[in-house]
Amino acid sequence: MGGAIHNKKEQMDYLHRRLDLVMNVLDSIDPEEAGVEEIDRLLAMLDDIEVKCKQFRNDWSE
Repeated sequence: MGGAIHNKKEQMDYLHRRLDLVMNVLDSIDPEEAGVEEIDRLLAMLDDIEVKCKQFRNDWSE
């Protein structure tokens, strides 16, 4: 995707963009048509954000 992000502001901006993307996906899901695939996609996106948060947490503790 891109290079490593070490600046705290850039890390927070990255998380904001990713969470905005999750919200856009969530808003686009039709609850009457949605299935397990959509839920799995949201879970995968949240898992990716969790991984990044843990990476950033380690950067911030150094």
